Amino acid sequence: MKSKIDVVKTLLDALPFIKKFSNEKIVIKYGGSAQTSDTLKQQFAQDIVLLHTVGMKPIIVHGGGKSITDLLRDLGVKSKFVDGQRVTTREVMRIAEMVLSGEINKEIVSLLNNQGGKAIGISGKDANFLEAIAKDFENFGYTGMIQNVNPEIVENILDDGFVPVVAPIASASKIGHPGFNINADLAASQVAIALNARKVLFLTDTPGVLDQEMKLISNLDIEQTDALKKDGTIHGGMVPKVDACIEALRGGVKKAHIIDGRVEHSILLEILTSSGVGTCIEL
Repeated sequence: MKSKIDVVKTLLDALPFIKKFSNEKIVIKYGGSAQTSDTLKQQFAQDIVLLHTVGMKPIIVHGGGKSITDLLRDLGVKSKFVDGQRVTTREVMRIAEMVLSGEINKEIVSLLNNQGGKAIGISGKDANFLEAIAKDFENFGYTGMIQNVNPEIVENILDDGFVPVVAPIASASKIGHPGFNINADLAASQVAIALNARKVLFLTDTPGVLDQEMKLISNLDIEQTDALKKDGTIHGGMVPKVDACIEALRGGVKKAHIIDGRVEHSILLEILTSSGVGTCIEL
């Protein structure tokens, strides 16, 4: 009996958050270990379907860098990175689009559908959802920067009761251009801004933003975040993630979260509990 009562208490604790975020858009950047572990994949899908079932509007933007690198290696194509960002040649662009828009996107859609959800996968090329220009063609090739987001296609998917799953491949204005490979963190930030999302969440392979003693910092504002970047506390791969958070907040998103995708049901723990499990950044 006690275990049943505990279940009811858990549901009652989540109820205020369900009410608060009902009908709100929540953009979730999906990547890291959560995208490679079969168990975590299933739990991620369960989390998204639950959020959708209780009235929220989750929007998935996924990465896939490891899968791209693995396939390039299998095909004998060398991966090159500058400042942590992939150099995307025309050959790499073809493979990146195949992996992101084909393999990974459709796997996520299938996972969600198999958990009882309704999902539709698109790439940024569909209906010119994401339009981009070259970040620095000489150094990065077809790695792009988003110039414009056309939200109508995703708004329509949401209005029809589906969960959109977005591959970060952007269209270009030139005929015959292969398009651009977009950093998934930055794509999630721009999508959140364009869709007036309430929240944006970034799944990572760390607990969140850590202080110099490697302890989790649960709450930050933009000024504190900038200070931690300047003194080197925030460094390496965490820098582009907090930059994406700050970009989203300055674009009108109310809260940005960096959470550990290796924790079971971390999305539900962050959204539906008062304590959360990661770092929340706000204005």
